[in-house]
Amino acid sequence: MLSIIFNRGSKDIEDANYVFSPDTYFKYNFEEEWFEDELVKEMVQDVDGSAVISAHAIDSPVLGLIAPERLSGGVKALIIMYKEPELIVNASACGDNCAKWILEIGKRQDLTIRLGYEMEFAEPFDIYVKNSGNRISTYVDFLREFQEVEIFEG
Repeated sequence: MLSIIFNRGSKDIEDANYVFSPDTYFKYNFEEEWFEDELVKEMVQDVDGSAVISAHAIDSPVLGLIAPERLSGGVKALIIMYKEPELIVNASACGDNCAKWILEIGKRQDLTIRLGYEMEFAEPFDIYVKNSGNRISTYVDFLREFQEVEIFEG
């Protein structure tokens, strides 16, 4: 199940498993075998429009052959979420084009992310909001929960 911690402003999550910078974490921690996984290949293709050739070569239509470290911050965050679900990843590094993949990962395994903006998830969905303890399934509920955090923390 996908769980979200809404976190806004200067106060951030204090948890040893929190990944504030997916780019930095990925650079020093990705494993070559991650790129053998079909879901990883699909995410890279969909989000970045690039094809995984190997763990050392990604074919980007814009940049040519690149190393995995040069993938977008969003796809690197998704890969970390999928391959290391015990971590709480800063999903604010992701754009709305990552939302369907975050939901997909949450269907496959328990996942907690930190989110600081109103990501557009396609309905229906099943998300647990850790701030309030509520389960939500519509974007209207999502926005309501997000605003409640703003009022509470603001």
